[in-house]
Amino acid sequence: MYTDSGISLFMKTVENSMPANFGKFNAASFSSIGMPILSGILLGISFPSYPFVRLEILAWIGLVPLLLSLKRDEPFGQAYRKIWLSMLVFSVVSLWWVSLATLPGGILTVIAQSFFLTAPFLPFLLVKRRRGYRFALFSLPFFWTAWEWAYMEQDLSLGWLTLGNSQANLTGMIQYADITGVWGISFWLLLFNVLAALFWLERKAVPRQRRLLSILLLLIVVPFFYGWKVVSGEASHDSRSGTVRVTLVQPNIDPFSKWQLYTGQDMMDSYYRLTGRAVFRDDPDLVIWPETAIPFFILDTVNSGYLQSLRFALREWRVSLLSGFSDIVYYHPDSERARSGDVRFDSASGRHYETFNASMLLNADTGNPQVYRKNRLVPFAERVPYVEYFPWLDRFSVSLAGISSWGRGSDTPAMEFDSRRNGRVKTANIICYESIFPGLVTGFVRNGAQFLTLVTNDGWYSTSYGPYQHVAIAKLRCIENRRAMARCANTGITGFIDRYGRVYAEIPWWEERTLTSDVPLYTDLTLYTRFPDLLPRAAAMVSVALAGVAFIGRKRG
Repeated sequence: MYTDSGISLFMKTVENSMPANFGKFNAASFSSIGMPILSGILLGISFPSYPFVRLEILAWIGLVPLLLSLKRDEPFGQAYRKIWLSMLVFSVVSLWWVSLATLPGGILTVIAQSFFLTAPFLPFLLVKRRRGYRFALFSLPFFWTAWEWAYMEQDLSLGWLTLGNSQANLTGMIQYADITGVWGISFWLLLFNVLAALFWLERKAVPRQRRLLSILLLLIVVPFFYGWKVVSGEASHDSRSGTVRVTLVQPNIDPFSKWQLYTGQDMMDSYYRLTGRAVFRDDPDLVIWPETAIPFFILDTVNSGYLQSLRFALREWRVSLLSGFSDIVYYHPDSERARSGDVRFDSASGRHYETFNASMLLNADTGNPQVYRKNRLVPFAERVPYVEYFPWLDRFSVSLAGISSWGRGSDTPAMEFDSRRNGRVKTANIICYESIFPGLVTGFVRNGAQFLTLVTNDGWYSTSYGPYQHVAIAKLRCIENRRAMARCANTGITGFIDRYGRVYAEIPWWEERTLTSDVPLYTDLTLYTRFPDLLPRAAAMVSVALAGVAFIGRKRG
């Protein structure tokens, strides 16, 4: 049995045996490695995952350890390595599931995203050197928000890790996205992290801490109050212009095998069986099939028999159909488009052509199909960025079960169909990955869409939390535009989301099922829908002004 004096003697002996700088070494190491890694972990696990995991509040302080570690004066390269390490951990924790679809693509995605996430810290470090740490801290929310928006505007972007997306499931607090969009949520998170870091640094100055605490509490109370006011006033301020009955078909087909093991007739028979049963039971106005439900060029003349068969079925069912499909367009050899770098040439037929990941809306009558071709394509998996300017880049395409090198659409049309309850109805179709682009979705709504549809195939990612992240991001698009959404997946999350981001009907994973529900229609436009770039453009202007003040003004000692 040890005595107090014995324990004291033992601890003193251990202490004397350590190097003189052991404690300092540990503190420095933790600041350089541990704190950045901690920030990466906190940010990563704050992103939506499985429904029973709700850690989004960690994003409120996720950047604090990294920001505190950047306070010390150190060489630019050393500071940048800390930032990159943090963003790498963030990307791995949030996006590891991409590798389930394609291992090379998953690794490329994580590495590229980690570097892109460091971009707003570059002006932060430069401004810090010129004007000091606190000036740089208060500049960071503007740098970050402006960069997220600018990054989303170019072809190489994978804007999945837009910081505001981390709060997508916290619908009670993010209703203000109808004013600011996701950009306002990102700005709020950065500002909260900055103030939280200063709160920690001022722990010895109680009056300053109290002021900072008051501001932090205000930043929590105001969004919650706005969300409560909006949702609680739903019944008295409901501006819906009717409803439309929609049936979603989830066929639960293995995406890795459907392109090789099933014939076109096999696929169509499966959809006919599921749809016919649902139509006679639920009497919908619109049926939706998922992304690439028809995996062949049904609008090509060689497949006219399939198209006629589908038209006959729709007349029998008396419904309209919105379906994902593979589209092909042929170009005259003398046309300007035929000379484009991303148009291919078929030597057998002597024709120039381009293929698209597309969707079409077919009405029960004999009208022409309304076609939408996907605008925003997954970099390298669906299309290599800038291949239209540099055709040789196509060799870097990552094939996903034989899918690669799609053409890119250019418009955001509102598709129209007739409903027995509300006459002519306008809808918008978003294809899979496009749901992460807020500006793209506002284009559909400004063109008259009364509700949103999304067709996707989340089966690539097995039972990871990737599909749950995807549906969470879709909630933000509903809140921003105050539009309900019908979301149809091959498998993953098939269901309906209301204009407040709440899922009100859903099909379980990995089941062959259909789901029918009434979707409310709206025509009013939110402030964000009308001016989607207002906040990020303002942040960009302030960022330029802050950088100007830092570099034109006298350098702070």
